[in-house]
Amino acid sequence: MSLIDELIAKAKEHPKKIALPECEADKTLLAARRVLDEGIGIPVLVNDPAVIAETAKRCNVSTEGMTIVDTTNEALLEDMANRYVLTDSAAKTMLSAKGVKRKAKNPMYYAMLLEACGDVDATFCGHVNTTGDVLIAAQACIGMQDGVEVSSLFALAEIPGFTGSEGHRLALADCALVVDPDPEDLAGIAISTCDNVAAIMGWEPRCAFLSFSTAGSGRGASVDKMKEGIRIVRERRPDLKVDGEFQLDAALKPEVAAKKVPWESEVAGKANILIFPDLNAANIGIKMIQLFAGGAGYGHTLSGFRKPVADSSRGATVEEIVGDIAMVAIAAN
Repeated sequence: MSLIDELIAKAKEHPKKIALPECEADKTLLAARRVLDEGIGIPVLVNDPAVIAETAKRCNVSTEGMTIVDTTNEALLEDMANRYVLTDSAAKTMLSAKGVKRKAKNPMYYAMLLEACGDVDATFCGHVNTTGDVLIAAQACIGMQDGVEVSSLFALAEIPGFTGSEGHRLALADCALVVDPDPEDLAGIAISTCDNVAAIMGWEPRCAFLSFSTAGSGRGASVDKMKEGIRIVRERRPDLKVDGEFQLDAALKPEVAAKKVPWESEVAGKANILIFPDLNAANIGIKMIQLFAGGAGYGHTLSGFRKPVADSSRGATVEEIVGDIAMVAIAAN
């Protein structure tokens, strides 16, 4: 079974309410119909009903069985604003009831406010809005996870010919957002990636911080940065198995780890999550997996926010959107 098929099957076990605000796009309703019909989740369309009806007519999709939240209904908005200010997210974002009403004019913000209130389990967007817009909305409405200061994106990679502690699968971060993370950023990326991977894949996270150096074999600012990132993770989340700095082979191959790592490690040689020193390395790494190993990378679920949000690609197909909705639904568990 492919990774996407596995994720869809897992999402069907506990269908979640997924807010879909970008209802002006045909792909939103086409994907929502499949998600509902296949039992992957429960679509909650968050927009002006007239916009939803126009899109449904244009792409010949029935919205029967879907929940529609009317973003033009003043009474609903008043109720949500009053409930939002009592949430943990409001304590993080400092958003007032008046601020909620102002933000909620944008359906994407409305969807995330609903999520903060517990009315939906996750929000899926990004195939209309830009990544920057999605990040700003999530930070403004949902807020950051404790111990995490930046949002990030991890990739779940399937790698033919590779066998590691999770078979031919690995998680890599951050592959999209943070260009040059400092030690605190790296710590947050590691913490939120571990939590998301545990929720989505059911793995016990074993997180390796990568470098050109293993256990002090090399020196430089980038090596020091990784060491400091590990220290911060251990301070904030002592429950997580995080270690390094490791070269890639020492992180993944037990026989190499045995030679290069001079301490007992629960991560060396059996890592299932790789934290890269910067976006250059991470982007090159995932593309080398795709181009040279014939592998695939999946994942648009954002890490770092208090509740799950997916930032889809604006070029995503309906098939890809359905898979990404399954992934963010599992993260809601």
